[in-house]
Amino acid sequence: MARNLLDGILAAYSDKAPQAMQRLENGFDDAIAILAYPEPYRKRLRTTNIVERLNEEIRRRERVIRIFPNGASVQRLLGALLMEQDEIWSTGRKYFDMTAYWEWRKPQAQAAD
Repeated sequence: MARNLLDGILAAYSDKAPQAMQRLENGFDDAIAILAYPEPYRKRLRTTNIVERLNEEIRRRERVIRIFPNGASVQRLLGALLMEQDEIWSTGRKYFDMTAYWEWRKPQAQAAD
């Protein structure tokens, strides 16, 4: 269905915006790669919510310090924050329940063998 929609868009706009249509066609497979995954994972994988939230947390912590004496202090702050986030993600409420993914992946792996 997505490929049919792409063909319609390419036919309608190829004369008006050839460069844009070429880029759309070149990046199409990458853009729809998310459709290969199970439905529950698609929304979380296609959005940048988790990255945006991490950036907000970095900015919040950075505002408290305001001025860093050197680059190493920035690296220490970011390293500590990332280790804290990793611990939260791995032990707290999980962003993904991977059991459904691994069940979905079994037939895929068997077909590849």
